[in-house]
Amino acid sequence: MANKTKRIANGDGTNGNYVFRATEEQKNRSRLGSLDEFWRLHRKSLEDPDAFWTEAAAPFYWKVPIPKDKSIGNYNIDVGKGRVFIEWLKGASTNICYNALDRNVQNGHGEQIAYYWEGNDPQDNDKITYRELLRRVCRFANVLKSKGVQKGDMVAIYMPMILELVVAMFACARIGAVHSVVFGGYSSDSLAERILDGNCKIIVTADGVFRGTKLVNLKSIVDKAVAICKKKDLQLTAVIVVKHQVNLFSTKKGLTRTNDTPKNVLNGYNLEVSWDPSLDVWWHEEMMKVNDVCEPVWVDAEHILFTLYTSGSTGKPKGCVHTTGGYMIYGALSFKYVFDYFPGDVFFCTGDIGWLTGHTYIVYGSLLNTATCILYEGVPTHPDAGRYWEIVEKYGVTQFYTAPTAIRTLMRYDDAYVTKYDRSTLRVLASVGEPINRDAWFWYHRVVGEGRCPIVDTFWQTETGGHLLTPIPFCTPLKPGCASLPFFGVEPTILDEDGNEIEGPGKGYLVIKRPWPAIMRTVFGNHERFEETYFRRYPGYYFTGDGGMRDEDGFYWITGRVDDMLNVSGHLLSTMEVEASLIGHKSVAETAVVRHPHPVKGECLYCFVVLKDGCKLDETVVQELTQKVEAQIGPFARPEYFHHAVALPKTRTGKTVRRILRKIAANDRDVGDLSTLNDESVVQELFSSRRYLNRKTPLRVE
Repeated sequence: MANKTKRIANGDGTNGNYVFRATEEQKNRSRLGSLDEFWRLHRKSLEDPDAFWTEAAAPFYWKVPIPKDKSIGNYNIDVGKGRVFIEWLKGASTNICYNALDRNVQNGHGEQIAYYWEGNDPQDNDKITYRELLRRVCRFANVLKSKGVQKGDMVAIYMPMILELVVAMFACARIGAVHSVVFGGYSSDSLAERILDGNCKIIVTADGVFRGTKLVNLKSIVDKAVAICKKKDLQLTAVIVVKHQVNLFSTKKGLTRTNDTPKNVLNGYNLEVSWDPSLDVWWHEEMMKVNDVCEPVWVDAEHILFTLYTSGSTGKPKGCVHTTGGYMIYGALSFKYVFDYFPGDVFFCTGDIGWLTGHTYIVYGSLLNTATCILYEGVPTHPDAGRYWEIVEKYGVTQFYTAPTAIRTLMRYDDAYVTKYDRSTLRVLASVGEPINRDAWFWYHRVVGEGRCPIVDTFWQTETGGHLLTPIPFCTPLKPGCASLPFFGVEPTILDEDGNEIEGPGKGYLVIKRPWPAIMRTVFGNHERFEETYFRRYPGYYFTGDGGMRDEDGFYWITGRVDDMLNVSGHLLSTMEVEASLIGHKSVAETAVVRHPHPVKGECLYCFVVLKDGCKLDETVVQELTQKVEAQIGPFARPEYFHHAVALPKTRTGKTVRRILRKIAANDRDVGDLSTLNDESVVQELFSSRRYLNRKTPLRVE
């Protein structure tokens, strides 16, 4: 791959040519202020990976040192040459909990704050030092051992964004158990499916959680999942329950906490915690039974640390298996450089720990760098649209990491919700989850960051363990919406339909030419699926499943998931390209585009459009939108259908669920599980509004 980028001209953004460059003062205060220095390190990571990753591993404790008589990374990703396997640092032994907690306490950081916790209600907050976090982790590790959990056993965790969630994860890691964190928005069926797949005997959960004004009874969902598991002949041995919501309410009202009652009712909300004395136990009661001394279990670098489930094209979720050593050094190094983290900084990631963003950059990568982090339980707009920025001011946040969907949501409110709070401590703004569109990029940069903060648009996946493509703040020239350059150890390229590498500028399929330390090792219990999904289509490469483009400067752009690519009259087109064009219209607040069958073209564009307040999707707007797409992409990209949407179906983390939109476009009401949606009623509303479709050709409704 190219290891140099061309000189890039500055622009004002009006013609799509804006490039943000750091000031000399910013460069001098950063870890990597020079693009030449970045390329020097990147070359070393590819040309001499043993030296590079040994140096990255040096700050951490290894009970058994990294072997020097063999390569630090061993792998085969060419299915034509045999079974796919990936190993990093094999033979060395360590413990990631020890390196994130004990090591920091021993180095004099015991009284440093590890987490500031902010609850859904602004009045609810807490904090915990590294020393206290270690003490609680050791206690809960002893609780798990008292329940029969041993090295290699999998523990299911279904919890809100509270300190006990972090404690439970580190406790598993400390004793060599495998944690399987399930996002707290999943249904009982989805939870049970993951418990069964991992053969989990223990579940850790909480009584309930508020998300905005909505109270979710987590224990009730767990009870239903346990019943499903029992019918499938999996008998769990314990459900450990944190008394979270009832305790919060009791503390506020000055009430006595009742520790032995099987039913707690939260005033006005009917949070009933049902109880099975043969299975259910309270977290706080179990913690009082054990001491706070628990020696770490030393594990091989290739020992499984956790599984995390991601959606699959077949509908059955894939359990991505991540191991200890490679994940540890990659997560730590990417956190340090991608967020330009320095001692004394305060890091705030709004993502949920139930997703990999939270695993790598709220829990592991952050604390491996002795970071102080914000752990936020709530949503962006509760009690109002200024909550994020209130937290930024309160704690002096220096790095802020969120999703483009959250940014677009907050853009719809008055800028005063942002500007009323002091954001002068912010140094780096970052985004994750999807490429950030230009309008959101500029609002984030100019309103939130006051024009001085770089926007770090990170591209990666549950499967990758950490960032793949990303700018390095104060080093990389920043183009709005661009994923930029590969992180250390990552060697991307673009393939055409036949699997040939495209030299220079070009568009095709984004693949990676070699493994990096944090890449997943297999799909839990189904290695054949691992090979089929990621390595069989293009042997010798990791297939990301995304379309990509490399521009004339050598920078990479994500053009969308391959399953969101469509072929219109022989033209390969990304739905993301069309969305970027539509979102630039003055009437459009948000949009999502899916493919739809067409009798002549093969496939065509079906556009869901959310309008700004007071706007209508009339013939004039439709014509303007059509002309905009044709002018920016080409006449072949002319949309066929415009569907006025009051809202889009989204998960509680803000991701648009495109499989549901494809179902709506096809008028197929078999939409599957809707439990992860923030508002299920949106789906029925979209089906109902199909009859008002504004279209260029008649729509045939089956």
